[in-house]
Amino acid sequence: MSHGENGHNLGNAAHLRANVTRRRVLRLSAAGGAVGLGATLLGPAPWRAAFGEAKPYKLGTVQPLTGVAAYGGKTSLVGVQMAVDQINKSGGILGRPVELFVSDDESKPDTGRRAVEKMVTDNDIDAHVGGFLSNICLACTPVWEEHKIVNMIGVCLDTTLTTSKCSRYTFRSFDFAPAQAKAFAPYLVREIGKKWHIVYADYSWGQSTRAAYVAEIKQNGGEVVGSTGIPLGTADTASFLSKISGDFDGLFLILLGADAINVVNQGYDLGLAKKYRFAGDGAVATSTQLPAMGKKIEGFVGIDRYVPVFEEPLDTPYLHAFYNQALPRLKKIDPSGPLPDRYLQSNFEAVNALKLGIEKSQFQGRDDSPKLVAALEGLEMKEGPDFPTGDKVLRKEDHQAFTRELVFEIKDGKYHVLDAIAWQKTVVPPACHFAAT
Repeated sequence: MSHGENGHNLGNAAHLRANVTRRRVLRLSAAGGAVGLGATLLGPAPWRAAFGEAKPYKLGTVQPLTGVAAYGGKTSLVGVQMAVDQINKSGGILGRPVELFVSDDESKPDTGRRAVEKMVTDNDIDAHVGGFLSNICLACTPVWEEHKIVNMIGVCLDTTLTTSKCSRYTFRSFDFAPAQAKAFAPYLVREIGKKWHIVYADYSWGQSTRAAYVAEIKQNGGEVVGSTGIPLGTADTASFLSKISGDFDGLFLILLGADAINVVNQGYDLGLAKKYRFAGDGAVATSTQLPAMGKKIEGFVGIDRYVPVFEEPLDTPYLHAFYNQALPRLKKIDPSGPLPDRYLQSNFEAVNALKLGIEKSQFQGRDDSPKLVAALEGLEMKEGPDFPTGDKVLRKEDHQAFTRELVFEIKDGKYHVLDAIAWQKTVVPPACHFAAT
């Protein structure tokens, strides 16, 4: 992997519209330096003079910098870099700087697992923040357990990561599907319609999210009359979408990146948007994806923990500062100037959650991982520069956080907040049973 200003294409030509793909180029030259496809230190480290001989904390992050999930991987990495730079500029953690190691999982579980194993053995990382595709997060969980390394998830939303497949060493400092479904289902049934057909990404995240919405829509008096699974990386989705028909009110979409773009655009062209209302997970309509869908995403209603607008309750000094800090960094990797999205936000706050835990536990290195785990369990995160999206708590029983949820609509290509649901109204019972240790 080259350093400096050299870039590599984050788009996947088989899955992205050509006019979008040409712009998806990553030139990782943010404050810390450049990033390689191997586990690479951001350097030369600008903090060395300020921290002298202080031993750095070694933080790893594995992201999908290429492959089907590269759409979100680039902004996820910016979120991690932003937080690490902010920490080092403000004196580090317990007086020690943070060194960041970056690797590309290529959107593949086997590659991701090899990448984290290399970080653990070759780079001797103290902790990890990241993970985008849920099947990769699940593949890497045994590595964190074997080496007793704390992993703070950056994006992965598969429900089982904090339920049936929960781990003592894995935490999620943002929302997950059961909480989103509890917040969103009442609006879907009350304001749009009672009958739904779900179109979902046919892998762990999409499957578990579909299950959560089926349960909550039913709980609120609605019905899911059918579902269509679409494999990751399907460029031509028409063969799946053309089979969707019947008497129902809305299509609920659980998709991300290029797959979301393909389903929205091709579904619109097939006339589905005229028959049914489009709604779904916020991953369908992230800010980096909106240009590729144009007017075809108009009227979409979604739910998310963060959208880049300043309508109430988002008009806060912390979100303004976060937004202003993110914009120039995003423009460096994409000249079109995308707005910050949920992936940047969740990775940024995940690093800061880890920082709080390190400070609370006086964590010095891997031998102290049990202390760090204990400090993170029940960790309170208060709204401020480190957590601009608001207060949250990392629940002890399952290492799952709950956040304020935003119901939004796309009008004239922009987000408009329809409702805000306090995190306390999204809480679902824990379903995690840690193995005895």
